Amino acid sequence: MLYYMEQNRHLTGVLLGIAFGIIARLLMLKTDYRQYPTYPHGRIIHISLGVIAAALGAVAVPALFNKDYTAITFLTLAAQQFRDVRKMERETLTKIDSMELVSRGSTYIEGIAMVFEGRNYLVIMSALVTSLFAILLSFWYGLGAGVLSLIIVMKLKSGRSIDHIAGVKIAAVKMDGPDLFVDDIYIMNVGLKENQQIIAERGIGFVLTPRNPNAKVTLTNLGQRQAILYDLATILGVYRDDGEPALIPMAKLDMKDGRLAVFLIPQDRERGKGVEIIKRVPIMESAVRMPTEAQVNQLEGDSHS
Repeated sequence: MLYYMEQNRHLTGVLLGIAFGIIARLLMLKTDYRQYPTYPHGRIIHISLGVIAAALGAVAVPALFNKDYTAITFLTLAAQQFRDVRKMERETLTKIDSMELVSRGSTYIEGIAMVFEGRNYLVIMSALVTSLFAILLSFWYGLGAGVLSLIIVMKLKSGRSIDHIAGVKIAAVKMDGPDLFVDDIYIMNVGLKENQQIIAERGIGFVLTPRNPNAKVTLTNLGQRQAILYDLATILGVYRDDGEPALIPMAKLDMKDGRLAVFLIPQDRERGKGVEIIKRVPIMESAVRMPTEAQVNQLEGDSHS
């Protein structure tokens, strides 16, 4: 067996690369509380794309060894196909979003679409690295490189969460006449007595305190706020129906210090669970802002020091 693998190193490398590429895609595929990708058809689509990506990455190495440089063209075509996948995911989720009581928002949708495109590139990377080491050195080196690539894939699988940029605490929901407050942060005006009573009985609130100036600007992003509301509403449920704007979850800023107040009327009123949900909300890549990295701010810091 070992002799056969040594004599057919290219075939062994390709098969090993495809295997590790598929494993990488399976490790990154998870249907969670958002129920996306859907089961089973959504998962079948993404697994199939993962197999294609793995095959492309694995086959590219022997093609280059044989000086078949047109293999690069196939990788370029694959990149175009994966961009089309991103477009497809964006359009599908946008249509679904219009039917949600609490929408994801365009920033969340774009983040999900970007993730699905990026994970296919990680599959190509895993398959390519595994195939390269297996062909260039030996089967065992390819196996080791494949395991290492899976570790890297798992590290890159998910980004940072709200817990990295802000502290989260439970806050009191107060009605001052028709005015609704979470802690001392004004949320909205509620005119109907019936809605005021529902809010007073069932409403819960949280306050997010940014850890630094960059976090403060990130929390101002409307897409990031909508992602927080969507995750809370999806997991805790939401006590409202269509056409009831006064009961919709909201997130408002304290303009003085950048704190973010979150208001929700959930089905499950477990406040501790709500804190954990907010902490685990992913930070939207398109919402990240880093004003402290601007040259003008760095020059100002140097002048003060």
